Amino acid sequence: MTLSPDGRFVAYLRLQGNERAVWLLPTGGGPARRLLRRADAVQLAFTHDSRHLLLVSSRQVFAISTDDARENGIVTTLGGPAQREWMGVDPRHASAVIVREQVPDAQGGTRWRLVRIGLRGQRTVLDISADRIVDYAFDGKGRLRFMARYRQGAIVILHRDVGGTWHAVRHCRDLRVCNFLSASPDGRSLLLSGNLDGDLIGLERLDAEGHLHTVQRDPHGRADLEWVTLDPDSGRPLITGYRSVHAADYGLTRAMKTQMKRLDRRLHERDLHIDVGRGPHARWLISVRSSRLQGRHWYLYDPRTGSLRRILDFPRLDRDRRPIASVPATATSRKIPFSYRASDGMRLVGFLSLPPGRDPAHVPLVVLAHGGPWNHVRPEFSAYVQLLTDRGYAVFEPDFRGSTGLGRRYMLAAHGDYGNGRVQQDIVDGVHFLLHRHIGDPDRVGIFGASFGGYATLLGMTWQPDLFKVGVAIVPPTDFSWTVRWIARSREALRLSSAIPFVDWMRQLDLDPDDPVRMRRLHEQSPLANARRVRGPLLMMAGGMDRRIALRGVIAYAARLQMLHKDVSLLIDPDAGHVAENDLARQVMGYLILRMLHRHLGGAAPRPPDVEMRTYMQRNLRIAGPGLGSVPGVTGHQDAQSVPVATDP
Repeated sequence: MTLSPDGRFVAYLRLQGNERAVWLLPTGGGPARRLLRRADAVQLAFTHDSRHLLLVSSRQVFAISTDDARENGIVTTLGGPAQREWMGVDPRHASAVIVREQVPDAQGGTRWRLVRIGLRGQRTVLDISADRIVDYAFDGKGRLRFMARYRQGAIVILHRDVGGTWHAVRHCRDLRVCNFLSASPDGRSLLLSGNLDGDLIGLERLDAEGHLHTVQRDPHGRADLEWVTLDPDSGRPLITGYRSVHAADYGLTRAMKTQMKRLDRRLHERDLHIDVGRGPHARWLISVRSSRLQGRHWYLYDPRTGSLRRILDFPRLDRDRRPIASVPATATSRKIPFSYRASDGMRLVGFLSLPPGRDPAHVPLVVLAHGGPWNHVRPEFSAYVQLLTDRGYAVFEPDFRGSTGLGRRYMLAAHGDYGNGRVQQDIVDGVHFLLHRHIGDPDRVGIFGASFGGYATLLGMTWQPDLFKVGVAIVPPTDFSWTVRWIARSREALRLSSAIPFVDWMRQLDLDPDDPVRMRRLHEQSPLANARRVRGPLLMMAGGMDRRIALRGVIAYAARLQMLHKDVSLLIDPDAGHVAENDLARQVMGYLILRMLHRHLGGAAPRPPDVEMRTYMQRNLRIAGPGLGSVPGVTGHQDAQSVPVATDP
């Protein structure tokens, strides 16, 4: 979903069946117009002059005219021998994009190029360097004035003087953040989202002499800067948003403060994200979330009149394309933020969601661990949380150390201790904190998560079997040391860390894949190396097309558990990646999660699966252990070792 810079159009992707269509909605009124019936785009963006909509996929950038279909066409391919990457729309040129390329040099090394490409394919090389190009900013005349390059363990910010010479003005070291937002029109200063001068990420301004000025940090001193709204022409910051245990947004000018007060009266205690059009009369696009609002709601806001109009209020559809009633806000569970002290004294935060009308002391408690681990829980609606609270479970979502969004010290406090160590203990400490306050039945505690959350689930079932009675792990690494080293050798490394080389990033997080002592310790504490310790029932789900978590690692772990006569169940969708996008797959996942928790923690039982779900499980449920039980209509499961393994990237 994106707003054109002139505020006249909203473009969006709409999934209809198995096809993703591209639509254009006039903000001034009138029906939406479908531009393409089928597209493989994963991102939409408008050119600076708003005359073209850009469709960005993994293969290409395609331009569609907003008023003349004859001007449609491919702007540039992506990938290929030059490993061309989309960097963004040129913010100063009327109709151009910026890409990054890697090309071999005469000495056998790599040269990095920053290139401007016009809509007719005309190329202008803006910069070429032996160092990785990380970021860039243009002055008001479209001249490249600031660059960020990665060199010898640091991101170096450079400024180009009027004579064309580059000068280093600042270094970002030790995982400090210095994301470019915009350069001033005269090219003498740079607006950053960063923490060069503090713990929390905020709004900073760096001048050409290297002097840093703080524009704004979270007034409550709790959260990193989440988003910034810039003026489409000048690049001036207008609105900021912070997300920790609460959502907070701030206008930065007198006019914007007035508008934000007006919006707060209409959308109080909501998680907003705002895009503004060019000029004081252009409409705004506002995204609204909250812990009690199912899905994301979209609004058009007229700053002249204060009118707020909801758009794109499409009903959710089931697999037969029939409308599904949304859950009213009064029936959803609220995320309750709280803080607790870890056993080593560090203050941590988390969220608790409770089933309505139940005594908290006598309900089963489920830990929902987030993925990443460099991610964090947001104060917004979660389908998984609602699924569980609807069935009578209390849900605890911890922001264990290593989580982002809460400052640099919080993120770095893990010190690479991602085995049966400090990070896992944070989760355990949070559970004990709640149990000691009579929240949750201590005899009915389970753990559940995806990606790193799945890994935390396996650790809990391995090292805390007396606490966690059941586990559900989706796309889980089974040996974090092996996963780090495997990603470092794959194409996924560049996707996960486009600014800093992946190995350097891991090294600065105390997870150096070339450190045999660190990697050996992680392996020795891994679920894979300690399969004998598992006692409770475990359900795992994985995707055959996952490029982040190797399927063969999940299969090997399941096979080892099976040989040890452990209670393990395994579902593999050969067509799914790291995230399941198919409606049927997600529905089956929900059914199996509820079935597993119902059998071992006593929450409400799921509804019986329909024919399509049973067929899907018959095909993809490779192991059904005693803990999962006999699934109605599903028989004859394979052994884990008979599952074909997808080819690694």
